[in-house]
Formats: sequence, structure tokens, C-alpha cells
Amino acid sequence: MTTFPAADVQRARVLVVGDIMLDRYWFGEVERISPEAPVPVVRVARREDRLGGAANVARNIVALGAQATLLGVVGDDEAGLKVEALSTEDRITARLVVDPLLHTTLKMRVLGRQQQLLRIDFEEQPSVNSLAQIHALFSAQLAHHDVVVLSDYAKGVLAQVEPLIQAARAQGKPVFVDPKGHAYQRYQGATIITPNRAEMQDAVGRWTSEHELETRAQKLRQELGLEALLVTRSEQGMTLFQDSHRFHVDAMAHEVFDVSGAGDTVLATLAVMRAAGLGWDDAVRWANRAGGVAVGKLGTSVVTAGELE
Repeated sequence: MTTFPAADVQRARVLVVGDIMLDRYWFGEVERISPEAPVPVVRVARREDRLGGAANVARNIVALGAQATLLGVVGDDEAGLKVEALSTEDRITARLVVDPLLHTTLKMRVLGRQQQLLRIDFEEQPSVNSLAQIHALFSAQLAHHDVVVLSDYAKGVLAQVEPLIQAARAQGKPVFVDPKGHAYQRYQGATIITPNRAEMQDAVGRWTSEHELETRAQKLRQELGLEALLVTRSEQGMTLFQDSHRFHVDAMAHEVFDVSGAGDTVLATLAVMRAAGLGWDDAVRWANRAGGVAVGKLGTSVVTAGELE
């Protein structure tokens, strides 16, 4: 593997657009069962908020030493203010659209002795007006960045993703997409999409051999006009498909503690390494290493340049 390109990474400018969320963790101890119902009682001892979704992608980009601008929608509420504060704290340039009719997407997790006991989700779709503001911000920011990352969590910010991809490609900006759902035609013309194994199966059906996977992946790549397609495959590593080229890297031998947010880390690392001038194979090697570190951490987390080196 090449040495970490620190100087080139520091010059990389990445524009991240997508579904922003706040990951809220309540940590505590479980010492008894509730007398009201057969459920554990968690005595909360510590609370922590972390950036999630597209904001976690931006956070990982900055942790690697690159520059990130984040576009997304939050509500006019406490969680939205927290997203803004954490973005500033993490040195992310956040250009947030505040939708007064929206509650910020919030995932609240309750943990007892480091084990997740409950997750509660709050989410709503942004308004048409908010999406129009996102598109205007995107047009204004595009020229000042090297690559574009679209982080789709199906919360609505990328409901009209096609014109964003077209605008980026018109200016020669590579577009990296973490897709959702099975209607991948929406991502037509992107540079690369990075589905995980389950998402890829949703899009092309289950495969029974490596040859069948390659055939289906190349067919999808050609249909969408992609330069590359990366399938992240958990314990099976990740496989990159390009025109007449297949590159596979095995998973790093790390103990898996929590997979949440690992896809954000992989996407961020891949985009940063490409923006820094690395070839696809080397960028995938670094992304694989970063993903291996991320799954050994609790919750949505970042991987730093120091950890990769």
C-alpha cells in the first residue's frame, strides 16, 4: 500500500450533500427489571451526541485532514442547533437549510453496559422549498470543491438527486454516491456508487457465485454509466468493478464491535483518497483499512489519519 498522502489530503476539498441526522446515546447501568412491565430499567449515567448520516461522512473527511463542506436540512429545534454546534466543533463548513416545519432526524439509542437496548427514530421529509434551497447552495458551492459526495439515507434530501449529479458532471467534478433503495437509475451518470452487500442484493438480486456477482455488477455499472462500482461486503471485504477490471481486497482482521457508520467512513476515505490523486485500487485499500478500524468502535465514529498510518 502507498504511504498516507498527507499533503495532498490536506488540499482536498469535498462537498458533501445528503441526509443529516443526530445520533444521541444514553449510556447507563441495568440493575433491575421494571415493576411496571418486563423491561430493564436503565439508570442513565452519561449522554453523548454525535453527527450522523451525511454529517458523519463530513466528520470523517475532516478527521483524515481534508476540507469538507456539508449541505443538508435540519429543523428549527434543539437537535438542529446541536448539529450546527457539533459541525463547528468538528471544523466542518456547514451550510444548513433550517426547515421550520421539520424535526431534525434524530436516532436515540439507550445502552446498558455498552449493549444497545433500544433505538428510537424521529424523522420527517423536508419540504419542496427546502430542497430548492439545497439545490441553490449546491450550485453556489460546486466550483469551490474537487469532488462531490452524495450520502443518501432515504430521508428526502436527495429525493431530486438527478440534477445534482448532472450539474457536478457538467463541471467535471467526480460524484461519489452511497445509495439507498433499489431504484438505482436515479444515480445515472455518477462516478461511483458504494452499495453494501444487502443494498446490492436489493438492486440486482442475490448471487450464488463470484462470477454471477461480477456479471450483475458490470451490467449495473454500464446501465448507469458509472466509472466504477464498489460493493462493500462486511467480512468478505470489498470488491471494485471497472471497465474490464475487478479488484478485491479482503476485510481487515479486526474484532467487529459496531458496524453503524462504517459505510460513512468507507465513503469518506474513498472520496478523500481520490481527491488526493490516488488511483482507484489504492483508494479502495485505504477505504478498506478505515472501515476495519471503524467497526471496532462504538457507534458512529471517525477514523483519523493517525490511525490509518
